[in-house]
Amino acid sequence: MNTIENQNTIFPLGERTPAEYFTGKAYLKLLVEQDETGSYRVANVVFEPGSRTNWHTHAAGQILLITQGKGYYQEKGKAARLLTKGDTVIIPSQVEHWHGAAHDSSFTHIAITNNSTQGSVQWLTAVTDDEYYSCQENHGF
Repeated sequence: MNTIENQNTIFPLGERTPAEYFTGKAYLKLLVEQDETGSYRVANVVFEPGSRTNWHTHAAGQILLITQGKGYYQEKGKAARLLTKGDTVIIPSQVEHWHGAAHDSSFTHIAITNNSTQGSVQWLTAVTDDEYYSCQENHGF
């Protein structure tokens, strides 16, 4: 099993993410609090196996750069996408989505989140176990 302990990480683990917005254990380390223009933030996010975000949106979009492990990204109403090291996800503004680790692997990504007057993220409902496990069944896990 690919766990946080056996990853060759470049950044410190960071702080535990709030349980109200994540299922399972995930950790966030802000790498760039805010650029000089106030346009974006950059964070390293580490998910333990099976952990994931709630459904959420970003008023001004987000980019994910996958650096370790295996995970998923899903937009509301679409099939989940399997993600592995080297993948990139460009998330358009206001698109409802979630992302997180596969059940058998930890998962790490760099998140580049654009700031806006509406804030950087709007948290919605938790991803249900049925939603989460159906995406894995669709990928043969």
